[in-house]
Amino acid sequence: MKPRIRRILFDFDGVLAPYRHERRIAALAGFAGCAHEAVREALFTSGLEAEYDCGGIDTAVYLDRIGTAIGTVIDADAWIASRLAGSVAEVAMLERVAALHPSLQLAVLTNNGVLMEQAIPRILGPLGARFEGRVLCSGGLRMRKPDPAVFGMALERLGWEPAGTLFVDDSFANVRSARGIGLHAETVTDARSLGRVLRRYTLG
Repeated sequence: MKPRIRRILFDFDGVLAPYRHERRIAALAGFAGCAHEAVREALFTSGLEAEYDCGGIDTAVYLDRIGTAIGTVIDADAWIASRLAGSVAEVAMLERVAALHPSLQLAVLTNNGVLMEQAIPRILGPLGARFEGRVLCSGGLRMRKPDPAVFGMALERLGWEPAGTLFVDDSFANVRSARGIGLHAETVTDARSLGRVLRRYTLG
């Protein structure tokens, strides 16, 4: 007997929108007037991005450390603009999600810092309204997928039960972890694979 799914919890990068790492770096380098490698070093080689994604530092410290490293002031707007450059949602995915029955509750659980709570609705455009108030970032939860505890905390924040919730992610490690705490979970990488999953659960 197929489960009755009432809620869908989406990963973001690689599911709801592709993530183009180099485009994001290029956008921030263009804003700062510095070399791409300086941005890569500031965010990734240094470990700063990982620290922020885990909730180890707050947004003000994070932006200040980026700005110091690349020699210009980086505010939330500049950071979000660079993320918008690197994350352009595909029309097919937006259409697939928009077609879901209005009674289905939708949320996001992503391994990102809390600034993505502001960026994700903008990346999704009008579809962002379906996720209003239900975008959860690892930086805010202070733990990352695939830690099983992050799924329990996300469900608690949302007020959802695992039995009626479907989780979709492009990482099988995250899917396996979600299944371990009782969520229905499937691997999704694009609109086509989401369509297959939705049909399996008689959701579309």
